[in-house]
Amino acid sequence: RILQQTYGALLPEDAQHYLERIRSAAKHMSELVEDLLQLARVGRQTTRREMQPLRALVEEARKDVEPECTGRDIRWEIGALPELEVDPGLFRLVFTNLFSNAVKFTRARQVATIEVGSFDGNGMSVIFVRDNGAGFDMRYADKLFGVFQRLHRQDEFEGTGIGLATVHRIVQKHGGRVWAESELNQGACFYFSVPTGPAGATELREPMGAAV
Repeated sequence: RILQQTYGALLPEDAQHYLERIRSAAKHMSELVEDLLQLARVGRQTTRREMQPLRALVEEARKDVEPECTGRDIRWEIGALPELEVDPGLFRLVFTNLFSNAVKFTRARQVATIEVGSFDGNGMSVIFVRDNGAGFDMRYADKLFGVFQRLHRQDEFEGTGIGLATVHRIVQKHGGRVWAESELNQGACFYFSVPTGPAGATELREPMGAAV
C-alpha cells in the first residue's frame, strides 16, 4: 500500500497492475489467517450455555453484516424463533456467518430476500436461513462445510472457505448438525439443529486442522 501511494503514479500501467495483485493477495491472506484463528478458537473453546432467545442473536447478527448491505435492496423475513440453551457469542457468530454468506451470494439480485425461520423435529429445534441467490449444485454439497472448500470461483464471490466450517463446528459442539439444500441460480437454504432439552455433558474440543 505504501509503495502504491508513494510511487504508483510514477510506475507504468503493468507495474501498477502487479502491485494491485500483490496488495489484493496480501489482503486475502490476512483474512484467511484471521478466519483460521477464529476456527481454532471455536474448536478449543468450552461453551458457556444459557437460555437465549434466538431472535435477539439474529438482530445482533444483522447489525454485524450491515456494512455489507450498503446500497442493496435486501428484504429480511424473520419468522418465529425459539429460546434455546446455547452459547450466545458462538451462536451470534453462526448467524453472522450465514447472513454474510446470504448477502454475498444474492449480490446479483436486484431485490435480495433473506428468510430466517424454525420448526421442531425429533426433539430438536431446526433453524433455517434461506436466500434467493446464486445457489449451488447439490452434487457438491458434501464439500460445503470443509475447511478451504469453495463451490464458486474467487473472482465470482470473495471468501476464504472457512465461514461454513466454523458454523459446522459450533453447531456440532452444541450436539446438533448442519446441512443445506439448493439449486443453481435458485437460491440456497442452510439448516442447523439444536437439542431442545438441557445441554449434554459431552463437550467437543478440537485442535486447529481437525476434520469437520
